[in-house]
Amino acid sequence: MALNTKNFAALSYANGYTHWHYATPDTAATVDTTGYFNLVASMVNVGDRITANVGIGGTPAYGEFVVLSNTGGVVDVGDMTAMGGTDTD
Repeated sequence: MALNTKNFAALSYANGYTHWHYATPDTAATVDTTGYFNLVASMVNVGDRITANVGIGGTPAYGEFVVLSNTGGVVDVGDMTAMGGTDTD
């Protein structure tokens, strides 16, 4: 799927850095594809953090992506660093 800008919002910002939140039914592997965040290229900077809820409606996961590059409107984020714990029950 494509980025849904309605589900992309700033949580906080200071000194040229922004912490974003994004929620999507897409998997983490889809979201970290180069170009996924191109629609918001004018808003994100290298080093920005995107906290994300992915896999909504399927196999949900929660974690963070870091913007690694934003050149010529092409945004690339690193692989998602998963957050949360294991549910063993």
